Amino acid sequence: MPHSNGTDDPSRLSFAVTHRSVLAIAIPMTLGYLSTPLLGVVDMAVIGRLGDAALLGGIALGGIIFDLVFTTFSFLRAGTTGLTAQAAGARNDEEIKATLLRALVIALVGGVLVIALQSPIRETGQWFLGGSADVRSVTARYFDIRVLSSPFLLANFAILGWFIGLGRAGTGLLLQLVLNGLNIVLSIWFVMGLGWSVEGVAAATVLSEAAATLLGLFLILTSVRRGTWPKPAIIFNRRLLLRMMALNRDILIRSFALLYAYAFFMARSADQGDTVLAANAVLEKFILVSGYFLDGLATAAEQLAGRAVGAKFRPAFDRTLKLTALWSFAMAGLLSAVFVIFGSALIDFMTTSDEVRALGNTYLIWAVLAPLLGVLAFQMDGIYIGATWSGTMRNMMLLSLAVYIAAYHVLFPLLGNHGLWLALSIFLGLRGVTLLAACRRRADKAFAQV
Repeated sequence: MPHSNGTDDPSRLSFAVTHRSVLAIAIPMTLGYLSTPLLGVVDMAVIGRLGDAALLGGIALGGIIFDLVFTTFSFLRAGTTGLTAQAAGARNDEEIKATLLRALVIALVGGVLVIALQSPIRETGQWFLGGSADVRSVTARYFDIRVLSSPFLLANFAILGWFIGLGRAGTGLLLQLVLNGLNIVLSIWFVMGLGWSVEGVAAATVLSEAAATLLGLFLILTSVRRGTWPKPAIIFNRRLLLRMMALNRDILIRSFALLYAYAFFMARSADQGDTVLAANAVLEKFILVSGYFLDGLATAAEQLAGRAVGAKFRPAFDRTLKLTALWSFAMAGLLSAVFVIFGSALIDFMTTSDEVRALGNTYLIWAVLAPLLGVLAFQMDGIYIGATWSGTMRNMMLLSLAVYIAAYHVLFPLLGNHGLWLALSIFLGLRGVTLLAACRRRADKAFAQV
C-alpha cells in the first residue's frame, strides 16, 4: 500500500493499463462473484427438490425484499471502491484507511437499524410484492431469520469494496469464496441433511456472512501497520463525510431504481400465478449469473478508472474504457452460448416441477439474450462507479426505468409473459446505451484541468 499524503505531482502518478492489468483484476473477481449466483442456484435447487412451487416463490420474493433493503447501503461497496481507488491513484494513504473506517461505522449502524425495523420492513415488502398466502408465509419464515445477518452483510460490502479499490483482487476472491462457499455447504446440509426447509437456507446465510466479516477484519488488520490508522478528526471530516453521503444519495437512487425494475418484474410474474412466478424466478437466476459473470470486468473498470481519475491521467482512463469493453463483449457472447447449450439442463436442475420446467423452456430465449443486451450497462456501471460520476449514472437509470415501465404497459397486454420479458430486455439495453452516450462528456470535464 502506498504511504503518501497525497502531495505527489500528478505527472508522476501515471500508470499503464494493459490486457494483463485488466484481467489480473477481472479473472479472480469473476470467479469470486460467480460463487454468488451459484449460491442462488443451489438454494433454488435444494428448495426445488422439495417439489413445492410456493417454497421457490417465497425465497425468491424474500430475496428481493433483502435486495431492496440493502440497496439503501449499496454505496458501502460501490462508493468505497471508487473513493478508495481514487485515493490510491493520488497515493493518499491516510484517506485510503479513513474511507474504510467511515464505511464500517455506517455498516454497523445501518445493520442494527435494519434488525430493529424488521417487522415493518417485512410487511411493506410483502404488501408491495404480493403473492399467494402460501408464498407470503414462506417469505416471512425466510426473512425473520436472514435479517440477523444485516450488520455482517453490510460490513462485508465495505470490506470487499475497500480491497477492490486497492486492486487486491486475490483478497476479494478469497472473501467471496469463503462467504458463498460456506453458505452453499451449510444450505445443503441444513435443508437436505437436517430437513430445515427455507429456515435452513436463511440460517446458512447468517452464519456465512458472520464468518466472512471476521475473515475480512483479520485480513485488514494484518495488511496495515500498527499505529498508522487516521485520527477520528480525519475519519469524521465533515467535507469528506458529505462527499460520501452525496455519493450515497445518487447511488442509492440508482440502485433502488434497478432493484425496483427487478421487483416490478417479479411482482408482475406473481400476478400470473405461482407457476409463472416460479418459472420466471428460475430464469431470473440466469440474469443474476450474467450480472456476476460480467461484474468481474466491471470491477476492473471500477478500480482502473477510479485510479486514473485520482491520478488525473486521461490515457489510462481511455485505455480502461476500451479494454474493459472488448473483454466484456467477449464474455457476454460466451455466456449466451453456454445458456443456449445448457439452459434446459439448468432449468431441470433447479426444479423438479414439470410445469415449471415447461414454462422455463418456453421463455428461455430471453435469458439467452440477457448477457448481450446488458453487457454495456455492466461495463459502464464500473466506469462510472470508479470515477464517482454518480449523478449521471442516477439520471440514466431513471430514464431507462421510465421507458421500461411504459414498455410493459404496452407489451404485456399484447404478448403476455413474453411482453414482460421484452420490456425487461429493453431496460437492460437502454441503460448501457445512455451511459455510453454521456461518458465522453464526463471524461472531458473530469480531466479538463490536467
